[in-house]
Amino acid sequence: MFQDQLTEAGRAIQAQFDAVLAGLGDLPVIHAMAHATLGGKRLRGFMVLESARLHGIDAQAAIWPATGIEALHAYSLVHDDLPCMDDDDLRRGAPTVHVKWDEATAVLAGDALQTLAFELVSHPNVGSGDVRADLALSLARASGAQGMVLGQALDIAAETAAAPLTLDEITALQRGKTGALIEWSATAGARMAEADPGPLQTYARALGLAFQITDDVLDVTSDAETMGKATGKDADAGKATFVSLLGLDEAKRRADALVTEACDALSVYQGKADILRDTARFVVTRKT
Repeated sequence: MFQDQLTEAGRAIQAQFDAVLAGLGDLPVIHAMAHATLGGKRLRGFMVLESARLHGIDAQAAIWPATGIEALHAYSLVHDDLPCMDDDDLRRGAPTVHVKWDEATAVLAGDALQTLAFELVSHPNVGSGDVRADLALSLARASGAQGMVLGQALDIAAETAAAPLTLDEITALQRGKTGALIEWSATAGARMAEADPGPLQTYARALGLAFQITDDVLDVTSDAETMGKATGKDADAGKATFVSLLGLDEAKRRADALVTEACDALSVYQGKADILRDTARFVVTRKT
């Protein structure tokens, strides 16, 4: 049932992308944006939709920030894949944007997806001006120098550091790089309802860390064909990961414990949050 709901949310988000991008013209940068937004788990957008449902927000309002967070996530991947960053040729089983087009187009497509994200979360259909302002402000903080970009900068700095990162340091890094957007996604519904985001914030912080630990596990246990992207690059570069610091079995145990913590944080919602509990379990059992 959960997988069906995730798939249906992905279809709705893709339809929204198709509608929005169709009005932007027939240009290489627009085609590159469309390419970058194809595929993926849509987990962040799904959490926006589900947290909105949990708070009684109509799906026709929630689809805008759900698509917005996926646009912002896509921008981050386009830029991460560039030669000056992670230098990857494959993403979601397809050529990366700079490989399919060129570096300049990839930079511009990423820039355009980032600004599109804020346009979508600020759309009049989302709610009142106060709600839209809160969503935009919180997304700016989650995605910029206090969140995702900070985490990415710390990750790049670690590549030339004199010593590998400690467990505390890598946890802080990933709280920004991966966790900040997951936290925004999980709390978006509460923000739209102008409700207390606290329980969902606690849930998302545990979930985001479990997500990254599982990514590190998959990086050493899976392959490029399954993952749709290169694997083993961190180990080859000698970078510290949760697996290198904890060992494979302990990393898996840590991720499982974080899922339990995430689910416990939802007790205030009782059975209404079962889908979000399923989301947390999916994070550590996924294959990609």
